[in-house]
Amino acid sequence: MSSEWPLWEVFIRSQHGLAHKHVGSLHAPDAEMAIKNARDVYTRRNEGLSIWVARSADIHASSPGDRAALFEPSNDKVYRHPTFFPMPEEVKHI
Repeated sequence: MSSEWPLWEVFIRSQHGLAHKHVGSLHAPDAEMAIKNARDVYTRRNEGLSIWVARSADIHASSPGDRAALFEPSNDKVYRHPTFFPMPEEVKHI
Protein backbone atom coordinates (compact mmCIF):
# COMPACT_ATOMS: atom_id res chain seq x y z
CA MET A 1 0.00 0.00 0.00
CA SER A 2 1.31 3.41 -0.96
CA SER A 3 1.57 6.06 1.75
CA GLU A 4 1.48 8.89 -0.79
CA TRP A 5 -1.62 11.10 -0.85
CA PRO A 6 -3.70 11.11 -4.04
CA LEU A 7 -2.94 13.65 -6.77
CA TRP A 8 -5.59 16.36 -7.35
CA GLU A 9 -6.01 18.64 -10.37
CA VAL A 10 -6.81 22.25 -9.49
CA PHE A 11 -9.07 24.59 -11.47
CA ILE A 12 -9.53 28.29 -10.63
CA ARG A 13 -12.19 30.71 -11.85
CA SER A 14 -10.76 34.21 -11.77
CA GLN A 15 -13.92 36.25 -12.60
CA HIS A 16 -17.69 35.86 -12.82
CA GLY A 17 -18.65 34.72 -16.29
CA LEU A 18 -15.33 33.07 -17.06
CA ALA A 19 -14.66 29.35 -17.10
CA HIS A 20 -12.50 27.57 -14.55
CA LYS A 21 -8.95 27.02 -15.85
CA HIS A 22 -6.54 24.28 -14.92
CA VAL A 23 -3.71 25.84 -12.91
CA GLY A 24 -1.82 22.83 -11.60
CA SER A 25 -1.77 19.74 -9.42
CA LEU A 26 -1.13 18.92 -5.78
CA HIS A 27 -1.25 16.03 -3.33
CA ALA A 28 -3.80 15.99 -0.49
CA PRO A 29 -5.55 13.34 1.61
CA ASP A 30 -9.10 14.48 0.70
CA ALA A 31 -11.07 17.08 -1.27
CA GLU A 32 -11.40 19.53 1.61
CA MET A 33 -7.66 19.61 2.21
CA ALA A 34 -7.03 19.80 -1.55
CA ILE A 35 -9.16 22.97 -1.75
CA LYS A 36 -7.37 24.52 1.23
CA ASN A 37 -3.96 23.66 -0.19
CA ALA A 38 -5.00 24.94 -3.64
CA ARG A 39 -6.07 28.23 -2.07
CA ASP A 40 -2.68 28.57 -0.38
CA VAL A 41 -0.64 27.54 -3.43
CA TYR A 42 -2.56 28.98 -6.39
CA THR A 43 -4.42 32.06 -5.07
CA ARG A 44 -1.80 33.86 -3.02
CA ARG A 45 -2.65 37.23 -4.58
CA ASN A 46 -6.44 36.95 -4.18
CA GLU A 47 -6.85 36.16 -7.89
CA GLY A 48 -9.41 33.41 -7.46
CA LEU A 49 -13.19 33.55 -7.25
CA SER A 50 -13.78 29.81 -6.86
CA ILE A 51 -11.72 26.62 -6.77
CA TRP A 52 -12.50 23.18 -8.15
CA VAL A 53 -10.44 20.10 -7.37
CA ALA A 54 -10.75 16.68 -9.01
CA ARG A 55 -8.80 13.53 -8.32
CA SER A 56 -6.41 12.97 -11.19
CA ALA A 57 -7.34 9.28 -11.21
CA ASP A 58 -10.98 10.23 -11.92
CA ILE A 59 -10.20 12.33 -15.01
CA HIS A 60 -10.36 10.53 -18.32
CA ALA A 61 -9.26 12.27 -21.50
CA SER A 62 -9.19 11.56 -25.18
CA SER A 63 -5.92 11.21 -27.02
CA PRO A 64 -4.89 13.84 -29.59
CA GLY A 65 -4.67 10.94 -32.03
CA ASP A 66 -8.45 10.43 -31.63
CA ARG A 67 -9.20 13.97 -32.81
CA ALA A 68 -10.48 13.02 -36.25
CA ALA A 69 -12.89 10.38 -34.99
CA LEU A 70 -14.20 12.64 -32.22
CA PHE A 71 -14.48 16.03 -33.90
CA GLU A 72 -14.65 15.70 -37.68
CA PRO A 73 -18.28 14.47 -37.69
CA SER A 74 -19.33 17.91 -36.37
CA ASN A 75 -17.93 19.56 -39.52
CA ASP A 76 -20.85 18.07 -41.46
CA LYS A 77 -23.32 19.94 -39.25
CA VAL A 78 -22.78 23.57 -40.25
CA TYR A 79 -25.94 24.61 -38.43
CA ARG A 80 -24.01 24.11 -35.17
CA HIS A 81 -21.46 26.78 -36.03
CA PRO A 82 -22.35 30.39 -35.12
CA THR A 83 -21.55 31.77 -38.58
CA PHE A 84 -25.07 32.68 -39.69
CA PHE A 85 -25.41 35.88 -37.66
CA PRO A 86 -23.13 38.75 -36.61
CA MET A 87 -21.91 38.83 -33.01
CA PRO A 88 -22.44 42.19 -31.26
CA GLU A 89 -19.30 43.84 -29.88
CA GLU A 90 -20.93 43.98 -26.42
CA VAL A 91 -20.91 40.18 -26.14
CA LYS A 92 -17.77 38.98 -24.43
CA HIS A 93 -16.37 35.62 -23.30
CA ILE A 94 -18.26 33.45 -25.78
